[in-house]
Amino acid sequence: MMNGHGESGYGNGAGANGEIIRTQGLRKYYVLGAETVRAVRGVDLQVSRGEFVAIMGPSGSGKSTFMNLIGCLDTPTAGQYWLNGREVSELTDDQLARVRNRDIGFVFQTFNLLPRATSLHNVELPLIYAGVPARERRKRAEEKLERVGLGDRMHHKPPELSGGQRQRVAIARALVNDPALLLADEPTGNLDSQTSREIVQILVELNRAGQTILLVTHESDIAGAASRQIHLTDGLVDRDFFNEGMMN
Repeated sequence: MMNGHGESGYGNGAGANGEIIRTQGLRKYYVLGAETVRAVRGVDLQVSRGEFVAIMGPSGSGKSTFMNLIGCLDTPTAGQYWLNGREVSELTDDQLARVRNRDIGFVFQTFNLLPRATSLHNVELPLIYAGVPARERRKRAEEKLERVGLGDRMHHKPPELSGGQRQRVAIARALVNDPALLLADEPTGNLDSQTSREIVQILVELNRAGQTILLVTHESDIAGAASRQIHLTDGLVDRDFFNEGMMN
């Protein structure tokens, strides 16, 4: 069976039934002096294509570490992780970098935009790294900016945009490679309540169009927009449930 990028092979069957994420016994421990911090202590999780999942938990619950593992920004101490049908828990740093650029789109609380570059150029950046020709880069970047409602702000730079508009640029950039998975880490953390609702509505609309989304948030009303919530406590899944009335 082929995945969305033309590569065959589903390790241990992961991905064959529509799963985009599967973890088994996922663990991440850090040694700090004489102390071992067990940030993630054995998470078993499956996420299907097209789901919108909110990850919640108090400070120290392991949600940030877990998202770093899911985003291939870190490697597990133990356990297995399949992303888009490929086991990624054993990959090298270079291999993980290719997976991140190809399969995952990231949206962060702090936007992470180049302040002197236009919206268009900021969105083009992942395509430049991927070696996409200039004409195609521009076309795809314009399409994604239109999709998030910024067709009239393509040539504005981040200092000329509001916080909500900057986050829209960041979302367009995250989408420009057509990733299998969109990871949003506290995407409304720097925004007022009205703008937060607007950003969440964009995510909801993207999900309705088929985009798989994992959202980290500490705000219950933001999590309520997702179709499923996973609550972590002390590095373990404490609760995993579907929001009533939100299943697609």
